Amino acid sequence: MSILPNYSGARISGCWILTSDDRGSGDGSLDRLLPSVSTGLSPRKRTTSQCKSEPPLLRTSKRTIYTAGRPPWYNQHGTQSKEAFVIGLCGGSASGKTTVARKIIEALDVPWVVLLSMDSFYKVLSSEQQMRAASNDYNFDHPDAFDFDLLTHTLRKLKQGKSVKIPVYDFTTHGRQKEWKTVYGASVIIFEGIMAFVDKELLKLLDMKIFVDTDSDIRLVRRLRRDITERGRDIEGVIKQYNKFVKPSFEQYIEPTMRLADIVVPRGGGNMVAIDLIVQHVHSQLEERELSVRAALASAHQAQPLPQTLSVLESTPQVKGMHTIIRNKETSRDEFIFYSKRLMRLLIERALSFLPSQVHVVQTPQGEDYEGRRFHGKRITGVSILRAGETMEPALRAVCKDVRIGKILIQTNQDTGEPELHYLRLPKDISEDHVILMDCTVSTGAAAMMAVRVLLDHDVQEDKILLVSLLMAEMGVHSVAYAFPQVKIITTAVDKKVNDLFHIIPGIGNFGDRYFGTDAPPDWSDDEIDEPSY
Repeated sequence: MSILPNYSGARISGCWILTSDDRGSGDGSLDRLLPSVSTGLSPRKRTTSQCKSEPPLLRTSKRTIYTAGRPPWYNQHGTQSKEAFVIGLCGGSASGKTTVARKIIEALDVPWVVLLSMDSFYKVLSSEQQMRAASNDYNFDHPDAFDFDLLTHTLRKLKQGKSVKIPVYDFTTHGRQKEWKTVYGASVIIFEGIMAFVDKELLKLLDMKIFVDTDSDIRLVRRLRRDITERGRDIEGVIKQYNKFVKPSFEQYIEPTMRLADIVVPRGGGNMVAIDLIVQHVHSQLEERELSVRAALASAHQAQPLPQTLSVLESTPQVKGMHTIIRNKETSRDEFIFYSKRLMRLLIERALSFLPSQVHVVQTPQGEDYEGRRFHGKRITGVSILRAGETMEPALRAVCKDVRIGKILIQTNQDTGEPELHYLRLPKDISEDHVILMDCTVSTGAAAMMAVRVLLDHDVQEDKILLVSLLMAEMGVHSVAYAFPQVKIITTAVDKKVNDLFHIIPGIGNFGDRYFGTDAPPDWSDDEIDEPSY
């Protein structure tokens, strides 16, 4: 089990839950709407939903940390081969959609689930509309209230495995907050909202459509309780809004979409028979989409020449001597660390030589011009694959002042042998950076490929990624280069073989255990990223 600190903005595997305080704006056209246009929508707050506690997790007094990993969502070519499974939940206001979503998440018992609310995608109101909203005269239950273009774009990217930014809508000001939430990595997306089935383009993205059918009297009672106790509204205003907007909009826009549902769930979250049927279907769909990446890598790209994107540090007597020391099983931990750090510094310096540069003229203290060079790009960011890759961060910081650092945790699933993504923390706006991806050893390339795929999903350009590793196997080099031909690969040595346990031969042993002084499990792999030591 991996125990990780709660970094600000960190994505920990398990569930992303977006409450109704995360919402949107924009300009949504109505030409794609199924029914014709009319009126209504009312805001609502939701408590945060959680995943069931069965895939491994750690509970503390302050938070729950999910440690179940995300298996590969791409093939050996590095391209996405399966999209997230999207469940659409529709129903009237206060029908219990979020309760049903929570029940599905708990019963699914799978990691990496995203619950996305339509409430995140309300349009920003004008001054005149804000005045109407303050007096309960603005119709939040009308299709015009939503930014369907932004919503469709966001859900499509999320379904494709991309990183997305979700607007945070403030119902106090009826506008979007400055900071948006970044969401990434979903095996299952549960999308819920009163207008979830209204837009034709949205419907195309839904793999399963569920309508929550709850008696109108029950919905009204729930709405009264919520708006009076949570929103501080008076009963007269709530009833006025319900009769003027909510009820007519339900009858005109929401109720007719029940015919589009694959499953209708009467009585909401209390109907466990319907929820069990839904969960069984989703499980069967996920099983059909399972991939085996590492096995494919092990049988591919054999007996091919090393790619041109590979750069190996010149094997000088110094480099050869340092390899002799760190490969020796009798070397003490202190010496192993010392000479590993020396190699890391040389490796990072070599990697920096591949970054773009331009001519830059400076004046020397003697008053003469000197034509030199300087980095030609916005920023350099280092991303370490935990835990062994983290040991390379000091070498990068030593030569790149104020460099930003991100972290990715990938572990091998001992049952399937596949790499799994457990955690990531990447700097903001990383898509504009040149990224130095750091790992100490690469055998099959499975973990490195997953890390590169994560960066690409965050819109980092492939030709701006440099993979640096102290030691690589030919198999790993070929795997990464074949899948991502524009990624530059820099290493200090390449060994020819990988054995049946995915150990590099002759190899270096388990780098993380030798560096940190921990014991390797009997079935460790050179691609395996162990539990980080914080």
